[in-house]
Amino acid sequence: MQRKIALVASNAPAAMEAEAELRPLYDFVDLAEADLLIALGGDGFLLHMLHQLLDQRRSLPVFGMNRGTIGFLMNEFRVEGLLDRIAAARPYLIHPLSGDITTISGERHILPAINEISLLRETRQAAKLEVMINERTMLEELACDGVLVSTPAGSTAYNLSANGPILPLDSAMLALTPISPFRPRRWRGALVPESTSIRFNVREAAKRPVSAVADQREIRDVKTVLVTTDRSRPLTLLFDPDQGLDERIAMEQFIA
Repeated sequence: MQRKIALVASNAPAAMEAEAELRPLYDFVDLAEADLLIALGGDGFLLHMLHQLLDQRRSLPVFGMNRGTIGFLMNEFRVEGLLDRIAAARPYLIHPLSGDITTISGERHILPAINEISLLRETRQAAKLEVMINERTMLEELACDGVLVSTPAGSTAYNLSANGPILPLDSAMLALTPISPFRPRRWRGALVPESTSIRFNVREAAKRPVSAVADQREIRDVKTVLVTTDRSRPLTLLFDPDQGLDERIAMEQFIA
């Protein structure tokens, strides 16, 4: 059966040029009618499109081609043989995080995240956070610039920059990584099963305001953040057989 494929591109010049090359060569459909999506751009644009699918509660396989900077989640851009590449592509299932966020004023927001959910101090003063695992207090007070929870797919992004561990894609683990911790000084984070619930309670929230960021979406002045894995809305990324996401994550551990 012929697939109904939609094509989207970021507003970067390289992505728009690639879109202009591809459109005359293939019979693309509107995104609303598609059962597969090709995304042209960088990792940020791919995350944007995945979030759009999550918001619409749609589950389309996504084949990204890099027209951005790093393109860790993307395939190489090539015009020729596109349909054959898609037919041979390896699927990778990703389960996003869900952040249940309550602000100081009592507003509640539930945001998904594919890479990570991070808490960040808003002012010059360090954040003070209580860290709970499955409703048990593990750190009564973490003084820091912030902290993040990363999925395996996101472990090579912000998490790695914060000296967090790289997680194999099939590890079924989450990385809990502090950002510039001050107290306890020797705590360097933890690995927990993806079934774990992680709750952050912000101490002195009015005096030491903290924001919560789920990938690209920010909520300011938060009081509590509960992070869980949402297995009800899986996402599928497609990769060329010789450039799988699991292999890329493994190779990142050997890059000097």
